[in-house]
Amino acid sequence: MKSRILTYLKFSSLAILVILLFAFTSKRNKERKINEVLIEFVEEQDPYVNEVTVNKLLIQNEGRVTNVGKEILVLNTVEQKLDSHKMIEYSDVYLTVNGELRARIKQRTPIARVNAVTPFYVDITGNTMPLSGSYSAHVPLVHNVSEREISEVFPLLKKIQDDEFLKKHVVGVYLNIKGEYELELRVYSFRVVIGKVESLNSKIKNFKAFYQKALKDKSLDKYKKVSLQFSNQVVCTIK
Repeated sequence: MKSRILTYLKFSSLAILVILLFAFTSKRNKERKINEVLIEFVEEQDPYVNEVTVNKLLIQNEGRVTNVGKEILVLNTVEQKLDSHKMIEYSDVYLTVNGELRARIKQRTPIARVNAVTPFYVDITGNTMPLSGSYSAHVPLVHNVSEREISEVFPLLKKIQDDEFLKKHVVGVYLNIKGEYELELRVYSFRVVIGKVESLNSKIKNFKAFYQKALKDKSLDKYKKVSLQFSNQVVCTIK
């Protein structure tokens, strides 16, 4: 009987000790200060949002987040605050056991800049985003297009972004008075008339074939306009 009582007392004492240690550890963990903030930008991107801006978003006020008690931070709220920033696509915020607050940031990716009264970017998903005070993106300029026309021109912008040939050569997109889209090239002065944003694969294929032949013939400087509007043909206007 005595052995059973002793065994029971041992287990009871051990359980109480574990509970006390857990409570003590939890209290210490809550009181522990955040001693460092580490910000990691996912993928190699241009700095449209900088670490100072991210640091300000990490807590409710605009002070630095280091030396703030862990209990002040609610990670889901912090992530929502970061994700609501117009330059950020998504974030992942977490705390380490040694008091580091880490934030992984994926920025939005602009693929074109619209030259409006208030200029803005179009990102890779087709949504608009403001210009950055930290960095200016090297993307094609879009002229004579309003925000409500972005959905119409977006397939063309996405095509330019995804196609290495177009991405290398196209620096501007224009909507002319006839409602036709035109491309401005980096090197040559002729305009490429796309027309309506439709049958893009066929039009670009025809343009590439024309370009390679004209480049071989050294005749690219002779043209004023190259039209891709007509099915299976390229119509050129001489200077």
